[in-house]
Amino acid sequence: MKVIVGLGNPGSEYAHTRHNIGFEVIDLLSNQFGISLTKTKFNALFGKGTVDGQELLLVKPLTYMNASGEAIGPLLHFFKLSAEDLLVIQDDMDLPVGKIRLRQKGSAGGHNGIKSLIQHVKTQEFARIKVGIGHPQHTHDAVVRYVLQGFSADEQMDIDSAMERASKAARAWMTLPFAQVMNTYNANK
Repeated sequence: MKVIVGLGNPGSEYAHTRHNIGFEVIDLLSNQFGISLTKTKFNALFGKGTVDGQELLLVKPLTYMNASGEAIGPLLHFFKLSAEDLLVIQDDMDLPVGKIRLRQKGSAGGHNGIKSLIQHVKTQEFARIKVGIGHPQHTHDAVVRYVLQGFSADEQMDIDSAMERASKAARAWMTLPFAQVMNTYNANK
Protein backbone atom coordinates (compact mmCIF):
# COMPACT_ATOMS: atom_id res chain seq x y z
CA MET A 1 0.00 0.00 0.00
CA LYS A 2 1.11 3.57 -0.76
CA VAL A 3 0.08 6.76 1.04
CA ILE A 4 -0.12 10.21 -0.51
CA VAL A 5 -0.55 12.99 2.04
CA GLY A 6 -1.40 16.56 1.14
CA LEU A 7 -0.55 19.18 3.72
CA GLY A 8 -2.95 21.97 4.57
CA ASN A 9 -5.34 23.38 7.13
CA PRO A 10 -8.92 22.15 7.58
CA GLY A 11 -11.83 24.56 7.39
CA SER A 12 -13.46 26.68 4.72
CA GLU A 13 -11.51 29.80 5.75
CA TYR A 14 -8.30 28.09 4.55
CA ALA A 15 -9.69 26.56 1.35
CA HIS A 16 -7.86 27.62 -1.82
CA THR A 17 -5.05 29.40 0.06
CA ARG A 18 -1.37 29.08 -0.78
CA HIS A 19 -0.68 26.99 2.33
CA ASN A 20 -3.38 24.47 1.29
CA ILE A 21 -1.90 23.48 -2.05
CA GLY A 22 -1.30 19.96 -0.68
CA PHE A 23 -5.03 19.59 0.02
CA GLU A 24 -5.80 20.90 -3.48
CA VAL A 25 -3.59 18.25 -5.11
CA ILE A 26 -5.20 15.52 -2.98
CA ASP A 27 -8.63 16.73 -4.20
CA LEU A 28 -7.37 16.55 -7.79
CA LEU A 29 -6.04 13.01 -7.25
CA SER A 30 -9.29 12.01 -5.55
CA ASN A 31 -11.21 13.07 -8.67
CA GLN A 32 -8.73 11.50 -11.09
CA PHE A 33 -8.59 8.17 -9.25
CA GLY A 34 -12.24 8.01 -8.18
CA ILE A 35 -11.23 7.69 -4.52
CA SER A 36 -13.65 9.52 -2.21
CA LEU A 37 -12.25 10.97 0.99
CA THR A 38 -14.95 9.74 3.35
CA LYS A 39 -13.13 8.07 6.24
CA THR A 40 -12.04 9.90 9.37
CA LYS A 41 -9.55 8.32 11.75
CA PHE A 42 -6.33 9.42 13.47
CA ASN A 43 -7.47 13.04 13.04
CA ALA A 44 -7.21 12.65 9.26
CA LEU A 45 -9.65 12.54 6.38
CA PHE A 46 -8.77 9.79 3.93
CA GLY A 47 -9.95 7.49 1.20
CA LYS A 48 -8.70 4.10 0.08
CA GLY A 49 -8.69 2.60 -3.40
CA THR A 50 -6.64 0.79 -6.03
CA VAL A 51 -4.78 2.61 -8.81
CA ASP A 52 -2.63 0.88 -11.42
CA GLY A 53 -2.86 -2.33 -9.36
CA GLN A 54 -1.50 -0.58 -6.26
CA GLU A 55 -3.50 -0.04 -3.05
CA LEU A 56 -3.53 3.66 -2.22
CA LEU A 57 -4.53 5.93 0.64
CA LEU A 58 -5.15 9.61 -0.10
CA VAL A 59 -4.90 11.61 3.13
CA LYS A 60 -5.57 15.13 4.43
CA PRO A 61 -4.48 15.64 8.06
CA LEU A 62 -7.15 17.47 10.08
CA THR A 63 -4.67 18.60 12.74
CA TYR A 64 -3.76 21.93 11.13
CA MET A 65 -0.49 22.28 9.27
CA ASN A 66 1.91 22.58 12.19
CA ALA A 67 0.75 19.28 13.75
CA SER A 68 0.42 17.18 10.59
CA GLY A 69 2.68 14.45 11.97
CA GLU A 70 0.25 13.80 14.83
CA ALA A 71 -2.16 12.38 12.25
CA ILE A 72 0.26 10.71 9.85
CA GLY A 73 2.48 8.91 12.39
CA PRO A 74 -0.41 6.88 13.89
CA LEU A 75 -1.97 6.29 10.45
CA LEU A 76 1.27 4.77 9.11
CA HIS A 77 1.59 2.66 12.25
CA PHE A 78 -2.01 1.39 12.02
CA PHE A 79 -1.61 0.32 8.38
CA LYS A 80 1.88 -1.12 9.12
CA LEU A 81 3.53 1.19 6.60
CA SER A 82 6.95 2.81 6.59
CA ALA A 83 8.28 6.15 5.37
CA GLU A 84 9.17 4.40 2.09
CA ASP A 85 5.42 4.08 1.41
CA LEU A 86 4.82 7.81 2.00
CA LEU A 87 4.65 10.70 -0.47
CA VAL A 88 3.95 14.19 0.91
CA ILE A 89 2.67 17.08 -1.18
CA GLN A 90 3.51 20.46 0.32
CA ASP A 91 3.66 24.16 -0.47
CA ASP A 92 7.09 25.77 -0.87
CA MET A 93 7.71 29.52 -0.61
CA ASP A 94 11.25 29.15 -1.98
CA LEU A 95 9.92 28.07 -5.38
CA PRO A 96 8.24 30.47 -7.81
CA VAL A 97 4.49 30.08 -8.25
CA GLY A 98 3.78 27.15 -10.53
CA LYS A 99 7.11 25.33 -10.25
CA ILE A 100 7.36 21.88 -8.66
CA ARG A 101 10.38 20.14 -7.17
CA LEU A 102 10.61 16.54 -6.01
CA ARG A 103 12.87 15.49 -3.15
CA GLN A 104 13.56 12.01 -1.80
CA LYS A 105 14.53 13.19 1.69
CA GLY A 106 15.74 16.22 3.58
CA SER A 107 15.20 18.60 6.44
CA ALA A 108 12.03 20.57 7.08
CA GLY A 109 13.58 23.69 5.53
CA GLY A 110 11.48 25.90 7.80
CA HIS A 111 8.19 24.19 6.87
CA ASN A 112 6.37 23.43 10.15
CA GLY A 113 4.16 20.74 8.63
CA ILE A 114 7.24 18.84 7.42
CA LYS A 115 8.94 19.42 10.79
CA SER A 116 5.98 17.75 12.52
CA LEU A 117 6.03 14.83 10.06
CA ILE A 118 9.75 14.27 10.61
CA GLN A 119 9.18 14.29 14.38
CA HIS A 120 6.32 11.76 14.27
CA VAL A 121 7.50 9.54 11.41
CA LYS A 122 10.98 9.60 13.02
CA THR A 123 12.88 10.08 9.77
CA GLN A 124 13.62 12.72 7.13
CA GLU A 125 13.66 10.03 4.46
CA PHE A 126 10.29 10.28 2.78
CA ALA A 127 9.41 11.48 -0.72
CA ARG A 128 8.03 14.97 -1.25
CA ILE A 129 6.52 16.98 -4.04
CA LYS A 130 6.99 20.68 -3.35
CA VAL A 131 4.66 23.06 -5.16
CA GLY A 132 5.92 26.63 -5.49
CA ILE A 133 3.72 29.34 -4.01
CA GLY A 134 6.22 32.22 -4.26
CA HIS A 135 7.52 34.38 -1.41
CA PRO A 136 6.61 37.88 -0.24
CA GLN A 137 9.47 40.33 0.13
CA HIS A 138 8.46 41.48 3.62
CA THR A 139 8.54 40.64 7.32
CA HIS A 140 7.51 37.44 9.12
CA ASP A 141 3.99 38.80 9.70
CA ALA A 142 3.68 39.37 5.96
CA VAL A 143 4.73 35.73 5.36
CA VAL A 144 1.96 34.44 7.66
CA ARG A 145 -0.63 36.59 5.86
CA TYR A 146 0.80 35.62 2.46
CA VAL A 147 0.49 31.84 2.89
CA LEU A 148 -3.13 32.26 4.00
CA GLN A 149 -4.05 34.22 0.84
CA GLY A 150 -5.39 32.81 -2.38
CA PHE A 151 -3.65 33.05 -5.74
CA SER A 152 -4.14 36.02 -8.02
CA ALA A 153 -5.92 35.56 -11.35
CA ASP A 154 -2.53 35.87 -13.08
CA GLU A 155 -1.05 33.12 -10.88
CA GLN A 156 -3.98 30.72 -11.14
CA MET A 157 -3.07 29.31 -14.56
CA ASP A 158 0.48 28.55 -13.35
CA ILE A 159 -0.75 26.95 -10.13
CA ASP A 160 -3.31 24.82 -12.00
CA SER A 161 -0.53 23.58 -14.29
CA ALA A 162 1.71 22.85 -11.28
CA MET A 163 -1.05 20.86 -9.57
CA GLU A 164 -1.56 18.80 -12.73
CA ARG A 165 2.19 18.06 -12.97
CA ALA A 166 2.26 17.21 -9.25
CA SER A 167 -0.64 14.77 -9.72
CA LYS A 168 1.15 13.09 -12.65
CA ALA A 169 4.36 12.82 -10.60
CA ALA A 170 2.40 11.32 -7.70
CA ARG A 171 0.88 8.69 -9.98
CA ALA A 172 4.30 7.86 -11.43
CA TRP A 173 5.70 7.46 -7.87
CA MET A 174 3.25 4.63 -7.27
CA THR A 175 4.89 2.33 -9.83
CA LEU A 176 8.35 3.74 -10.65
CA PRO A 177 11.52 4.29 -8.60
CA PHE A 178 11.33 7.77 -7.10
CA ALA A 179 14.77 8.69 -8.51
CA GLN A 180 13.35 8.13 -12.01
CA VAL A 181 10.26 10.21 -11.20
CA MET A 182 12.49 13.00 -9.83
CA ASN A 183 14.63 12.98 -13.00
CA THR A 184 11.53 13.33 -15.16
CA TYR A 185 9.63 15.97 -13.19
CA ASN A 186 12.52 18.04 -11.83
CA ALA A 187 13.84 18.39 -15.37
CA ASN A 188 10.38 19.39 -16.64
CA LYS A 189 10.52 23.18 -16.67
